[in-house]
Amino acid sequence: MRFRPPRPLAVDTLTALAMVCVAVLLGQESAAQGWPELDGPAYVLVVLAHLPVALRGRAPLVVLAAVETASVLYISAGYWPVVSTFGPMLALYTVASVRQARTTAVCAGVFVAVWVYAGIVSDSDAMTSVVAQALVFSAVLWRFGHLARRAAELARELRAEQAERFRREVAEERGRMARELHDVVAHHMSVVSVQAGLARFVFDSDPATARAALGTIGDASGDALEELRRMLQVLREEDLRDPDRGPEAPMPGLARLGDLVERVRAGGVPVELRVEGTPRPLAPGVELCAYRVVQESLTNILKHAHRAAAVVELRYGEHEMTVVITDDGEGVIPDRLPVGGGHGLIGMRERAKLYGGTISIGPRSEGGFAVRLTLPTTARAARRGDETTA
Repeated sequence: MRFRPPRPLAVDTLTALAMVCVAVLLGQESAAQGWPELDGPAYVLVVLAHLPVALRGRAPLVVLAAVETASVLYISAGYWPVVSTFGPMLALYTVASVRQARTTAVCAGVFVAVWVYAGIVSDSDAMTSVVAQALVFSAVLWRFGHLARRAAELARELRAEQAERFRREVAEERGRMARELHDVVAHHMSVVSVQAGLARFVFDSDPATARAALGTIGDASGDALEELRRMLQVLREEDLRDPDRGPEAPMPGLARLGDLVERVRAGGVPVELRVEGTPRPLAPGVELCAYRVVQESLTNILKHAHRAAAVVELRYGEHEMTVVITDDGEGVIPDRLPVGGGHGLIGMRERAKLYGGTISIGPRSEGGFAVRLTLPTTARAARRGDETTA
């Protein structure tokens, strides 16, 4: 059975009952302190001066008024004032933790007045000490309540800021992926256009060539439709287009990994590129996803894993490919951990999801960091994987 934290009302109720018990036990020492022994009405007032704090989270001002009223009646009856002080203290702290300074100042003034009233009724010979205690206690309670309120406000602001930043980063990354997917779909449509022209040209003179062209058109159009389906599933927000980006920008793929590795080596990180299996052409979107994940991982190594060596492994399987990027950097850099998700980590996860793949990011037990990406080798294979898991 999973543990569930108690609800605030239950916690406040238990706190109120505990304060009642402490006050009742303390009240039994009244005679020893030179005050009248508590009787039935006195115990009723003690309970009324503490039990309402169970509702302090729902009506803090009403609770403070109730416990202060019970405390005044208790003090006016000539009983030991100390017994009735716990409830008003907690109630004042609660008001200070949820209300603005002006309201809290008025409540603190009421608290001080009741404390001084207790000193007057008991004919205290040290009124200066009584007044000082009232001012110090009220100031301390107000201060702690104010700090609690400020901490809660800062926590809310931080959560809102993090949520907005996360939304903005996801939107920006999705916009970039949407532009890249546009390039992928344009590639497929270009193939369809060329093959359709070829099929039309040789339709009567070379039926075999025409049939082969039609087969190519079917494959390319199927892949293009699958890319569009994944884009509509993942990209829920408006495509953030960059007017300065030209349509002629080349789309990187696995064939350009060698250049990427050489650039990273020139930056001071020894990188080894390993290939297992037989390399073969993959869907452009799959190659783009793999390339971007390798690029982001090597960039992180350059930025965060000083004096580290890296290994990039491409493993070609029958229906999928696996990309593993590891480094032997010393320790785990907090900024590289996927907790909270940085901009690059968000991008890698979004890309893997977009093409039906999986990705794991984290530290290795033997030291360093590892990124492991698994992708289906064609859009139709990814669709079959989706249907299997559905």
